[in-house]
Amino acid sequence: MRKIVALTLVVACGIATPLLGQDSAGGEIAYPRGSLGYDALMRGDPVTAEAQLRASAGVPANDPARLINLGRALEQTGRYPEAMTIYRAAIESPKRFDLVLASGRIADSRLVAKTALRRLETGFAGR
Repeated sequence: MRKIVALTLVVACGIATPLLGQDSAGGEIAYPRGSLGYDALMRGDPVTAEAQLRASAGVPANDPARLINLGRALEQTGRYPEAMTIYRAAIESPKRFDLVLASGRIADSRLVAKTALRRLETGFAGR
């Protein structure tokens, strides 16, 4: 399993969404800058983040970090069913990373995607 250092953005409900970044200056570690939509997500611009993630030719389509960030961008634009599909793809990806969360805890990319998916499924159950 490849390890990647990740920053996380803690959303209002207390769930962490991984965003790969290198430091306070932003950007991605081991990825072309902008390829994971990190800076756009950090500044609350999910539309730009989605465009960057979809155009990211340098990152495999099944990369869990790319998928998780795309799921987050879709969530932020209210496209919950699409986000759920993307989170499922991250769970099923043959790739797997350890992500360092804002709390300092290390979490498997599949667990992070499962947590995000569960949060959305629970949100839909009450509607």
